[in-house]
Amino acid sequence: MSDPVLLLQMAGLLALIGAFAGVLAGLLGVGGGIVLVPAFFYAFTALGYAGPQLMQICLATSLATILVTSARSVQSHHRKGAVDWQILRGWALGIGVGAILGVVMASVLRSVVLQGIFGILGVVIGLYLAFGRPEWRLGSVMPTGPVRAVQSTGIGFLSVLMGIGGGSFAVPLMSLYGVAIHRAVATAAGFGILIAVPSVFGFLLLPVDHAPPYTVGAINLPSFGIVIAMTLLTAPLGARLAHATDPKPLKRFFALFITIMALNMLRKALGW
Repeated sequence: MSDPVLLLQMAGLLALIGAFAGVLAGLLGVGGGIVLVPAFFYAFTALGYAGPQLMQICLATSLATILVTSARSVQSHHRKGAVDWQILRGWALGIGVGAILGVVMASVLRSVVLQGIFGILGVVIGLYLAFGRPEWRLGSVMPTGPVRAVQSTGIGFLSVLMGIGGGSFAVPLMSLYGVAIHRAVATAAGFGILIAVPSVFGFLLLPVDHAPPYTVGAINLPSFGIVIAMTLLTAPLGARLAHATDPKPLKRFFALFITIMALNMLRKALGW
């Protein structure tokens, strides 16, 4: 049995991380998953649950929290009229299909491979957040037809493999097509719901060996509950800050933070 003091320390750490993730979900549109996945990984490892499917548990638990956080964030942004429902409707099918494919792929990959995927994509996201330019463009309007099908499926697929809500891919993509940043952030929160619903259902059906206590499928319920309790309080705060402040300084700091975490995850995947 794990040390009760260690369990309390981990619960406190997860509460702080959940609060931070909730603010980020509303403020930057990158979602809390990019923080939660490595946080869950290190917490479970410290508690002695470093099984071969640990990353599946981290991804699934993160996506379960995103389901609730994204819904709350969309509600807050919708009150301000910032959500582009036309984009959400047009991209919903592709994102859902990609999310399902992501669950299938995640269920057969080893934990170390998923660590490597998270590390590589996390570094890419961090570099874009740090050095991306607002004037970069792929087009003047959001794509339709085959281009939209490929991009939406890709967002759903890669987001599940990282355990994130899609904002880290969707916000830059929408910005590259000229969508205003506040509108992109608000709409990306809706992408999180489209990704989380099918993926959470799939992960609930995934059998996992050597899981922490109170894990259903691949979702750890205590970690889910602690994080949700905090993100429900802080996600609306992040949404308000997104409409009232310039997030550039925080964005650069967050880019550095994410890059360091991703590189550390990649280091562990390579056995260094």
